[in-house]
Amino acid sequence: MGKPKAAGGTPATVALTRAKADFTLHPYDHDPAAQAYGEEAADALGVPHDRIFKTLVAEVESGLAVAVVPVAGKLDLKALAAALGGKRAAMADAAKVERVTGYVVGGISPLGQRKQLPTVVDSSALDFETIFFSAGRRGLQIETAPANLVTLTRATTAPIAKP
Repeated sequence: MGKPKAAGGTPATVALTRAKADFTLHPYDHDPAAQAYGEEAADALGVPHDRIFKTLVAEVESGLAVAVVPVAGKLDLKALAAALGGKRAAMADAAKVERVTGYVVGGISPLGQRKQLPTVVDSSALDFETIFFSAGRRGLQIETAPANLVTLTRATTAPIAKP
């Protein structure tokens, strides 16, 4: 992986740079008509869908929480709740998510959010030397070691994705 690039600075890239973490930015042409942002990124970058992770925000008993799962799968809400010591979780309202994270849907990064939320990264991320996730805007992905993501978000890892 290369050195961080200054172009395309987002709160997520600033967080990685500040932590002196090694990462690479991967821009791609975002299609405004695209609905499946993670799959679009994977296809545009030629990366397997299980190495690109999407950032989802759910409501759990204690408030909002971030789930980072492969775009190839779906979030298991019960598993997310259990990983956070709760019983129930539901997907959060998109407008609320944008307000709390400071990012737009389709460009939500688990890094550099306005407020530090409890974060759970699917344990499959640890199977890879590097993973990809949103850099904080549509059309831009970060590639870094999963340990960087886990450390900087103070995340726990758990099997929270289902096929």
